Amino acid sequence: MRKKLNIFLASVIFAFLLWGSISLSDYYYTNIDVKLTLVNFPTGYSTGSPLPEKVTLKVKGQGWKLVSLNVGTDADYKVSVDHDSGKKIISVYNYLESNRWLLSDVEIISIQPDTLSFLLEKILSKRLPFSPDLNLDFKPGFGLAADIVVNPSSVIAQGPVSILKSLTEIKTEAKSFTSLDSKLETSAQLARLNGFKFSTEVINLILDIQKIVDKKFENIPVEVLDIPPDKEVLLLPNKVEFNVRGGIDVLGKLKEDQFRAYIHYNDVVMDTTGSVTPLIEKPKNVTIQFLKPERLRYIIKSF
Repeated sequence: MRKKLNIFLASVIFAFLLWGSISLSDYYYTNIDVKLTLVNFPTGYSTGSPLPEKVTLKVKGQGWKLVSLNVGTDADYKVSVDHDSGKKIISVYNYLESNRWLLSDVEIISIQPDTLSFLLEKILSKRLPFSPDLNLDFKPGFGLAADIVVNPSSVIAQGPVSILKSLTEIKTEAKSFTSLDSKLETSAQLARLNGFKFSTEVINLILDIQKIVDKKFENIPVEVLDIPPDKEVLLLPNKVEFNVRGGIDVLGKLKEDQFRAYIHYNDVVMDTTGSVTPLIEKPKNVTIQFLKPERLRYIIKSF
């Protein structure tokens, strides 16, 4: 029984191989996606023009040759910019001969796109800060207690002048995190920019995530700044209270003398309502939730 089973399996495998050999001898059409690579840039030049990452070749050939194209080693479809600069319009068909990895007996029916249009520009350098692209979701009651620490804080970007001069920051690839409730250390890859090189490709990020709580401060005196020597301003009342919100570790270290409440004399003079709103100078990483009273009445005395 076992011998018959082996004979049956061998027959099936032989039949499959025979069928495959016959089938792969026929001619077929297929599409092959190949990475597009521009070469032979003049020294100190690049392009930031939007270009396709791949070209699609529609080819005709014997089945076994088409299979070898699809499963073989990855290859680039190289297009030369011919050591030139300025506006370039290039036919992709012109570089079939220079891409030797294409088998000679495979017929190229079409290439998409068949034409490339781009601008070759001089490369400049500029130091720019990072802008992490993060989508953060926190557990209820938690949040960022401080600014995100980015290391390094900036990067030297080299790229086409027309794009570089308008850049104010370099973004990272988007990353998402959910149910955050504790300190997070992670890394982020820089977002790809065509024609650019960076002094670093990866940055490290530290997110100080804490339970967010409130804390009340009372009897904070309000100053009036820039009063002329012959004037005096009486505030009614002359003290305020407010709630601040922030990370539990941050608020635990806060003291009253880290806050300052004040009004500019000029704002009092320009007021037409009979009351003014004090400004609150506060430490980083906390927010004012409410101010009481929101407006203060005043009396101006002259000497």
